[in-house]
Amino acid sequence: MQTLTSMTYEVTGKIARITLNRPSRGNGITMQMPQELAACVEKANLDPQVHVIALSGNGSGFCGGYDLVESAEGMLKGEADPSRSKGSPLDPMVQMQNHMPNTAWDPMIDYAMMSRNVKGFMSLFHSDKPVVCKVHGFCVAGGTDMALCSDLLVIAEDAKIGYPPARVWGSPTTSIWFHRIGLEKAKRLLFTGDCLTGKQALEWGMATECAPADQLDERFEALLNRIALMPINQLMMMKLLLNQSVMQQGLHTTQILGTVFDGITRHTKEGYAFQQRSAEVGFKQAVRERDEPFGDYGLSNFRN
Repeated sequence: MQTLTSMTYEVTGKIARITLNRPSRGNGITMQMPQELAACVEKANLDPQVHVIALSGNGSGFCGGYDLVESAEGMLKGEADPSRSKGSPLDPMVQMQNHMPNTAWDPMIDYAMMSRNVKGFMSLFHSDKPVVCKVHGFCVAGGTDMALCSDLLVIAEDAKIGYPPARVWGSPTTSIWFHRIGLEKAKRLLFTGDCLTGKQALEWGMATECAPADQLDERFEALLNRIALMPINQLMMMKLLLNQSVMQQGLHTTQILGTVFDGITRHTKEGYAFQQRSAEVGFKQAVRERDEPFGDYGLSNFRN
């Protein structure tokens, strides 16, 4: 397996533990993270000792979404990255040229880049073995792709989970929301970009369990250990059986649409305005200005 830069991997007993490990950046998603995630999932799937995969985040929260400073600002500046093939859709220079206002936009360059991230996140969904995700602190924007592509979610009562980029400059590429909470609830969240607390996520059917922050680890480990009692072949069959229902509902087709739409959101009039404002004042301030009219910038509460 490749050297990991964005997460750690270890096996304890029958549990493979994948821990996002960029705490100084809120475990922000880089272009390497989905690739490393898929590699870790594959390692766990091929390990006969492992029965279940535990996904969590180091630091103050699970994941704050894409690292806009590293990924988006780098893309908009065209900064060279030797880890990405020159001239490919992953090349920051190629992406920069494809994001310039008043020039032709090639949606397939966008799709070729983002669809690879979707494949990385969906390695959790397609994993032979069950994946249980633990969310503390915050899980927003692209971070929800990993949490909701996992099979089960255990969340702290005071955690914040949602997709604020639905307001501008984003569309959920894995498009898993409908399958997790149903049509009306998914519309309620994505029409506003509002977030839920962990307690509300349980009430809405998004989470399997929630617990006070100081009891989260205990509840998480109890569930992992109970799943680990099952034979691997039974776990594989149960997961395959249940996942077929989701696939028959058209998840793969919807993900193509969601990923293309994500590119479109960055090339609308509003998307370009957000991009240009970010270039002027930085993404953190631009996000603040986007969210402050909703009254929830940096807050964990859900507004009814």
